[in-house]
Amino acid sequence: MRRCNALNWKDLQQSGSSVFAGALSGGLDSCTITHWLSKKGIKVHAFTVDIGQPDEDDISSIADRMKGCGAYKVDILDAKDILAQSALKLLQSQAKYEGGYWNTTGIARPVIVSTILNAMAESKIKVFFHGATGRGNDQVRFELAANMLDPSVSVYAPWRDPEFLESFPGRQSMIDYCESNDLPIKTRSESRYSTDANFVGLSHEAGDLEDVSIPSDFVVPVMGVTPQDAPSTPETVTIEWDQGVPVKIDSKHLNLTDMFVECNKIGGRNGIGINTHAVENRFVGIKSRGIYEAPGIEILGQSLEYLLQFILDRRAREFYEQVSAVVSRQLYQGYWLDLATTSALSSLDPIMRLVNGSIKLRLYKGNVLFESANTSVSEMPHSLYTDDSSMEAIGNYDHLDAEGLLKIYGLSAKNFGNSQYNSTGR
Repeated sequence: MRRCNALNWKDLQQSGSSVFAGALSGGLDSCTITHWLSKKGIKVHAFTVDIGQPDEDDISSIADRMKGCGAYKVDILDAKDILAQSALKLLQSQAKYEGGYWNTTGIARPVIVSTILNAMAESKIKVFFHGATGRGNDQVRFELAANMLDPSVSVYAPWRDPEFLESFPGRQSMIDYCESNDLPIKTRSESRYSTDANFVGLSHEAGDLEDVSIPSDFVVPVMGVTPQDAPSTPETVTIEWDQGVPVKIDSKHLNLTDMFVECNKIGGRNGIGINTHAVENRFVGIKSRGIYEAPGIEILGQSLEYLLQFILDRRAREFYEQVSAVVSRQLYQGYWLDLATTSALSSLDPIMRLVNGSIKLRLYKGNVLFESANTSVSEMPHSLYTDDSSMEAIGNYDHLDAEGLLKIYGLSAKNFGNSQYNSTGR
């Protein structure tokens, strides 16, 4: 199959493609690109993937916005359950990037692309476009996913089209264009930054957030409140796990999608997972400032972490952390669908089968604290936590047993000490 690598809309149109399928969220970029392409004679089939965007009160309104910007057809595709399954893998691998970002935008990209490509195949559309900039990670995520899933599809990126860049060098020019053409974008005050959202988490960036000389308190959290605005009374919650899957909150059974949504509500009101500042290294080699919200997965992730502390031995823990780092990097860089990621995730299956039990948490002003756990065989059958470490006269570990252990370890320590003494004369 031959893949067209054209960088501009003219080449794609001349190759016989007059219909472009767009991954469109209804935001500033979506409105601008849709109108601009339609003015160039391209028929834009807009696809919006419903991934539980918490910043959209009515996702059907996106269809109206896209039609108002020139799209000849708009389809809204439901992928919430697909995202939940992908987010479970993210959760199980604890794949956080650079110390805390839960990769919530990164995990949504392959879900969006796979969902749209399936719909494109039914409509026999062969050109896919997105609104990711040439300076960010999302262009990589969109296009690598498209290349892996269907190499015959051509990918058009307006932000890498010289003609588009000449017309729109930045967000302000896009705002001016939309307002001059009476396009149904959000108000100018709401355009101070860009938000990408799904029910796993939100990321805010660009606009005034690029200026690190000013605080980010102009950003209004969508999924909850900041820690300082959270209640002064702690809230407790118990998460029950069954073979690596969270199944109950406070004894209430929930399906996976509802589990994320309910934890978002609980975490959001307690200021959990609201990161008010992060400067990260993008895959393309530049730094960017962002603000992230991920209350639900932060609660679930901490619950899983506390459970793993009871279950994993030292070598399994070291292995798990290595896999976690691999998956985090792969996902951030857009390689969620490749062999390395799928192999890494599969390697966690034996561990996840052991993740059974309940963890009670205390939530307080942005903190997820361990409250209690029942490590009995009936409640947590794979726990390795016993009374052997007790300072009392209980358990199967005899203090005297450590004598031989220390002689063995002490031998190499003494040899090292003697070598240092001989070389320094101390």
